[in-house]
Amino acid sequence: MKLVLTCEHGGNKIPKPYPSYFDNSATILNSHRGYDLGALDLFNYLKSLANFSEYSETSRLLIELNRSLHHKNLFSEVSKSLSENEKEEIISRYYLEYRDEVETVIKKYLKTSKKVVHLSVHSFTPILNTKTRDCDIGLLYDSRNASEKGFSKHLKKEILKIDNTLNVRYNYPYLGKADGFTTYLRKQFPKNYLGVELEVNQKFSINNKINENLKAVLFSAIKKSIS
Repeated sequence: MKLVLTCEHGGNKIPKPYPSYFDNSATILNSHRGYDLGALDLFNYLKSLANFSEYSETSRLLIELNRSLHHKNLFSEVSKSLSENEKEEIISRYYLEYRDEVETVIKKYLKTSKKVVHLSVHSFTPILNTKTRDCDIGLLYDSRNASEKGFSKHLKKEILKIDNTLNVRYNYPYLGKADGFTTYLRKQFPKNYLGVELEVNQKFSINNKINENLKAVLFSAIKKSIS
């Protein structure tokens, strides 16, 4: 088994020559809409477990790496105003470069390994549209995929062995089969690819750092799950 670790929303950077488009967007760039708070910190803590790891610090407000090219929210309300040539350049340089590298590595691993587990590290805002989200850790997978379901159950079991006070939920606060990078990769690799999104509540993030105890719990649980 090979472990691939990714983080699509690790930062809120707007690369040149696009910062001027975001001059009036500092508030949303620094919010959960601009990036996944604490996700890159958790990714860095876990990456020694992985055979391959990749992350992006380009803000999802420039281009959403966790959406398909046809998705209506590929570009945000800010970047939608860019010219078609600029959009094509962003897709080529930031979207395809990132996703193609991950896809190429998975393809290579599947030639020699029985399974590839892809953990995509994310975080979610604890309150959305005034509604509190009742979850500490979300494990998102395709419920129709027996291997993904089995791995997620095992991971949850290992997490709760270490800390049974954590509220771990399946396919919450989003559905694992919704449009996303793992959903796309399942179609490319229908056999022996397991794509699971790890969602951590941002209430555990302070100054863009995830709680040390929670990181240790996840590290140990993932290590045991892939052994």
